Amino acid sequence: MGIDMSKKKGLTFYQKKKKLNVVILKEIIGWIFWIFASMLLAVVTIFCVGMKTSVIGSSMEPGLYNGQGIFLNRVIYKVSSPKAGDVVVFLPNGNEKSHYYVKRVVGVPGDTLYIKNGVLYVNKETVEEYFNDKIAEPGTLENEVTLGENEYFVIGDNCNNSEDSRSANIGTVKKEYIIGKAWFKMASGDSDIGFVE
Repeated sequence: MGIDMSKKKGLTFYQKKKKLNVVILKEIIGWIFWIFASMLLAVVTIFCVGMKTSVIGSSMEPGLYNGQGIFLNRVIYKVSSPKAGDVVVFLPNGNEKSHYYVKRVVGVPGDTLYIKNGVLYVNKETVEEYFNDKIAEPGTLENEVTLGENEYFVIGDNCNNSEDSRSANIGTVKKEYIIGKAWFKMASGDSDIGFVE
């Protein structure tokens, strides 16, 4: 009888072990499913909502570097408008043969802008937080400019090495020429991977 009980205990132990493996296996399959579903959702989001491009030139240093890959949100400006401080990707004058420009919005429709003594004024308030230096060339902002409906004024953070709205051949950027908002940057040089600020 003692022999029979030990056999019974052995069988019970074996059955519990087998049941435990099935539970673990189900949990692993569940995790794999959710990881795969998350990856699929991310890929669909990037290709349907977003787009990848690269920064050309040093006009957005130190935040974004030449050649650095960025993802942009192409849908956000279909439901809202660019705001001051947004980093946008656009085609100058809608020229589809041009490369994408990446700049920071400093003026929105209705704003009045000018540059005096190397400082940008928007609606008579100084704006210095985006730039790494005093602005050497005021360009079109030597005189006051008031933005019309759907017009945006953009300047590169590296303001003294940037072709932007101050240049007559770029000028103000119409909303329809803005491709999207720079959203996420890839690692490059001294810049870490992360959200565009």
